[in-house]
Amino acid sequence: MGVNKGIVYLIGAGPGDPGLITVKGLECIKKADVIIYDRLASPRLLNQRRPGAECIFVGKQPDRHTLTQEGINQLLVEKAKAGLTVARLKGGDPFVFGRGGEEAEELVRHGIPFEIIPGITSAVAVPAYAGIPITHREYTSSFAVVTGNEDPAKEISKIDWAKISTGIGTLVFLMGMGNLAAITSKLIEHGRAPETPVALIRWGTRPEQQTLVGNLGNISRLAVEKGFKNPAVIVVGEVVTLRSKLRWYENKPLFGKKIIVTRSREQANPLSQAIADLGGEPVEFPTISIAEPEDYAPLDRAIANISLYDWLIFTSVNGVTYFFNRLRTLNYDIRDLAEIRICAIGPQTAEALQSMMLKVDYIPAEYQAEEIIKGLKDKIKPKSRILLARADIARKVLPKGLAGLGATVDEVIAYRTVTGEGNSYLIRQMLEQGEIDLITFTSSSTVQNFFAKLKTSNPVSLLGCTRVACIGPITAGTAKEMGLTVDIQAKEYTINGLLEAIMEYYSQCPLI
Repeated sequence: MGVNKGIVYLIGAGPGDPGLITVKGLECIKKADVIIYDRLASPRLLNQRRPGAECIFVGKQPDRHTLTQEGINQLLVEKAKAGLTVARLKGGDPFVFGRGGEEAEELVRHGIPFEIIPGITSAVAVPAYAGIPITHREYTSSFAVVTGNEDPAKEISKIDWAKISTGIGTLVFLMGMGNLAAITSKLIEHGRAPETPVALIRWGTRPEQQTLVGNLGNISRLAVEKGFKNPAVIVVGEVVTLRSKLRWYENKPLFGKKIIVTRSREQANPLSQAIADLGGEPVEFPTISIAEPEDYAPLDRAIANISLYDWLIFTSVNGVTYFFNRLRTLNYDIRDLAEIRICAIGPQTAEALQSMMLKVDYIPAEYQAEEIIKGLKDKIKPKSRILLARADIARKVLPKGLAGLGATVDEVIAYRTVTGEGNSYLIRQMLEQGEIDLITFTSSSTVQNFFAKLKTSNPVSLLGCTRVACIGPITAGTAKEMGLTVDIQAKEYTINGLLEAIMEYYSQCPLI
């Protein structure tokens, strides 16, 4: 392609659920210099971008456009001519009412290389998430996808209403809520029975998905009564009756819940993915970030004298990661730990150690510093030397308690916890509008930084009816000190324990 020549990937981002993007589409996002995205592309996909990638929103809404289509075309050309790799994220599939053809034609006119990355169209995926198969051998063997934003009253239509009304089993209309009454009237006028089942599916494949079922004769009235608006998919046909048996998405335990994840961006994915798998919508707001120590000298000295230690204690997965990265950097390896006993604060930290073929000698029954002190009381001999490699802001309970047992404790900084880069404006707006159901806190620093970033002097007022979930008693204690009510506290102080506590809470209070 030549030096400094840009390329544009026209990517179908799927209908909303970020898990529905294709593998190739995700690969293009990860390598792009600039991502140009619209309203229906999941914001979580942007988290997959490489550091430094530019993100440009060009979303269109029924009542306003951020950029005209001509403006979007010009932007694609401009970025590509600058030698950049451009990921153009479009909801659904770029060639199914996505105007991808027009954008591709513009790129051809300017001699710009491009690729089409097909996406899962909402015409198929959205009904599937509502429990409606658009074909079924006992109901129909044909379906049609029809634009819904063409005015059915215009004299010359590109839609042959007479043929599609009775000649196709399932009809799927996209972008048609504004013309719903006219669409249903046209279908009835051309022979489709008024009793034909119809489903309206709003924000399909997302946790806020809503489905309204009626028939051609009454669905327009029902939509007005329920305030049903775009973006929605209209499904017409007998297959709609299968929804009562096949609905699955709405039955997930966290369906419809918007849950803030305050962990660092590096650690957020397992919790976010678990929330999404359970039907909820994770809203990532990294209040903390993990960074290297400002000075490696204390850790380096400890590693150089590693043979002098009797115990090595880790209180987080981050501690394990940063300690062993430094061990390798200094040209040591696990053989240098042969005579040292190892303690891990909990199962996830232990798993990180075991993945490196290291045996963990002690894990406390409760995953907090106080329990480590209790558990090691009879295992530590007077004058034992202990290396505690952990965060710069960790509580002092552990080194003081171990020293009280007669041990010599060297506490060194393996990593720093710094303020994260979450979108404070967006989170504040969502809280003020009552859009957030739950906030999860996984450490005291996530609690403190959450409210520091939002710059609020009244946390209780800002949260309103939003619930609070904490990973354990220490984190819960910090939240309570700030005046918060802790609604959920994990019995096991792990991410899995936190998820179990959240599911138990909502199973007992499903309407909250």
